[in-house]
Amino acid sequence: MYHKTTPYRIFNVFNICLLVILSIMCIVPLIHVLAVSFSTKSAADANLVGLWPVQFSLEAYKKTMNNPIFLHSIWISVCRTVLGTGLTLLITFLAAYPLSKETSVFRSRNVYSWLFVFSMIFNGGLVPFYMVIQKIHLMDSFWVLVLPGAVNTFLVILMLNFFRGIPKEMEEAALIDGAGHFRTLFSIFLPISMPSIATIALFSMVFHWNSWFDGLLYLSNAKDYPLATFLQTVIIQKDMSSMSMSPKEMELLSQTTVNAAQIFIGAAPILIVYPFLQKYFVKGMTLGSVKE
Repeated sequence: MYHKTTPYRIFNVFNICLLVILSIMCIVPLIHVLAVSFSTKSAADANLVGLWPVQFSLEAYKKTMNNPIFLHSIWISVCRTVLGTGLTLLITFLAAYPLSKETSVFRSRNVYSWLFVFSMIFNGGLVPFYMVIQKIHLMDSFWVLVLPGAVNTFLVILMLNFFRGIPKEMEEAALIDGAGHFRTLFSIFLPISMPSIATIALFSMVFHWNSWFDGLLYLSNAKDYPLATFLQTVIIQKDMSSMSMSPKEMELLSQTTVNAAQIFIGAAPILIVYPFLQKYFVKGMTLGSVKE
């Protein structure tokens, strides 16, 4: 067998070593941030923290979780991620299903497909987009974080290609039994499309959770910022107006440890959700469903 040959074994060892190195490069910074967040002010300011906390302390997390602006930004990000992901999935399903049909069934399929592709390649630019947002009165509203990114052409194409791989016999059987297109979509296509749905949901969740520029651009009140925008203003722009500390807190806390705690809390939700979606990434749920 080919997997027992010497070249294959060498490649396998090299591949494993490379993936281990890349994994360590991704994990070590996160462990360092976690260690800094659990360390004391003196250790963090002296840059003595490596991959293990120095003089274990929970003061940074106490300060972070007692900050109402930080908690409100988390709530906005949660609402944005849930609503944005749900809306993106719904629109993606409804757009990908008709576009997955042959031209004999949907005559205008090619026209709409090229319109989607054109919108993915070309756009009006930041200034015209800002003017559109302003004209439709979405400025300083929660929906400005959700609606502009509701349609993602890449995700539509991804779902479209997955739908086209589903055996036609399954759809034909549903139509013969009297099911309409909506019933076929939600009862036949979606249940067996979990790998694609999980991938699209994860892409959308990561986009909404990590997006910071739109909040900075379209929201004028810092209290309405989502978490990513809040962290950008505090850590990158070093705007500490929302993280005021009393003299006593300044003796116990370092801005470095507080920032590390905020970064880890911001990254934790995606780290928690990812393992539950990973099992759906392997395609093959329709294999063997129809025998020709």
